[in-house]
Amino acid sequence: MKIGLTALAAGVALTVAVSAVSAAPAAWYRWRSKFNDFTVCSQTSPGDGWEMSMGPFKDAQCSKPVNR
Repeated sequence: MKIGLTALAAGVALTVAVSAVSAAPAAWYRWRSKFNDFTVCSQTSPGDGWEMSMGPFKDAQCSKPVNR
């Protein structure tokens, strides 16, 4: 019984550790309006009238490119 609980605890700890390591914040992108040249920095599209123009970036100002 103790071996089973130990194995279960080790499995849970390993799962949590792997999840924490693989989790990363979402990238930011610069979006340009299709109607005028207005741009915004967002993690997701602001809507149908927008197209992705640059990215990905690490920050909300779209100034630090992601190193790949």
